[in-house]
Amino acid sequence: MPLKIWLNGKLVPKEKATVSVYDHGLLYGDGVFEGIRVYNGRVFKLQTHLRRLEESAKSIRLEIPYTAQELTVAIDKTLKANKRTNGYIRLCVTRGVGSLGLNPFNCERASVFIIADSISLYPAEMYDKGMAIITASTIRNHPGALSPRIKSMNYLNNILAKIEAIDAGVPEAVMLNHMGFVAECTGDNIFIVRNQGTPGSTGGQPTLISPPLHAGTLEGITMSTVLDLAAKQYLPIQRYDLTRHDLYTADEMFLTGTAAEVIPVTSVDGRQIGNGKPGPITRRLISAFKELVAKDAPED
Repeated sequence: MPLKIWLNGKLVPKEKATVSVYDHGLLYGDGVFEGIRVYNGRVFKLQTHLRRLEESAKSIRLEIPYTAQELTVAIDKTLKANKRTNGYIRLCVTRGVGSLGLNPFNCERASVFIIADSISLYPAEMYDKGMAIITASTIRNHPGALSPRIKSMNYLNNILAKIEAIDAGVPEAVMLNHMGFVAECTGDNIFIVRNQGTPGSTGGQPTLISPPLHAGTLEGITMSTVLDLAAKQYLPIQRYDLTRHDLYTADEMFLTGTAAEVIPVTSVDGRQIGNGKPGPITRRLISAFKELVAKDAPED
């Protein structure tokens, strides 16, 4: 069945779902988006995604021409038109058609489109055996230049780091910020586990650690879900600045993302993490996430 795209209020065939070459989303990467999962006919954290979309748009003074309720209905229509009960939704809002100049206020109306399709970022065996990643030389955009909390269409920074990963023969790369601290990966958030708690300690139970938002980290929805699941398991959680040293000496590591879900990392820059296998905390959280989306897939 040919894929249908929801484009500015209408469902159109994929090959006819086009935007103008004068759209500022194309010309300047001027727009925002959300990647959303659907599990067993239930859209995961939809209202949370829509709130983040609205916040991103508000931050760049982009007016979305549809309400959250109208977008909810449009997503449902797109899923039904494509007979999707499991898969991936891409919701995009561009600045719209304007002039060749930078002035965004010359664009009369934002353009909105919704894609409902399948997605597979990593091979299935990596979820069982773990993946290798590298640290990219391309740093994360300075948060003073572009807030990492804006999920914008301009992903060139991430793409350059992704190219480094591909050239190194691995699927993902860690990006450091302008101070040399860990920010996130090109498309995923990153977590480590220390079996002795904080650095330098000699006791305590395993602790889950992730970079703080000020490090240049996107406030990931899967990341937040995993933090909630960890709290329900009474797992200690800390958020502080991490260096490559912290990555290299971690006992466990995993990545989270809407498309990636929860995936273990067993090597960074050729250095083995832990015993080179997905650790027990990682496996517990993978299982907890799978159970959550299989049973519930909450909207909020």
